[in-house]
Amino acid sequence: MPLYEHIFLVRQDVSGQQVETLVEQFKTVIEEGGGQVAKVENWGLKSLAYRIRKNRKAHFTLMNLDAPPIAVAEMERQQRLHEDVLRSMTLKVDELEEGPSIMMQKRDRDDRRDDRRGRFGDRDRGPRREDRPPAGGDKPRDNSGENKGSD
Repeated sequence: MPLYEHIFLVRQDVSGQQVETLVEQFKTVIEEGGGQVAKVENWGLKSLAYRIRKNRKAHFTLMNLDAPPIAVAEMERQQRLHEDVLRSMTLKVDELEEGPSIMMQKRDRDDRRDDRRGRFGDRDRGPRREDRPPAGGDKPRDNSGENKGSD
């Protein structure tokens, strides 16, 4: 059977539990069509690049599918009819990814980065002003106002 990656976006005011219910509903459609869902990743509530049907955020979900095209088409049809689903996209792939997707790896990396920062997200911004060399070169300026060497 062909392999697919399917991503769909659900409105921001829908709860996480309702998103899980939608995922189970779409999994059932795929399984009744003779396919199987290899992996489901919930990417969480993310900001959108632009407003979609007056929504600035959406719940993102990835599904890896091993299903016949008819089952995938039926799932996409049901998603178009469902009022909570804002967008969906299905890609046919040669092989399914093992392990976490790039979005989940990014989240793990961001979590580690936040742990290294201080409590308020401060980063190391380099040496303090008093530790830096003077801006005028290697020698300190003479601010006495006299011209030396103009005798």
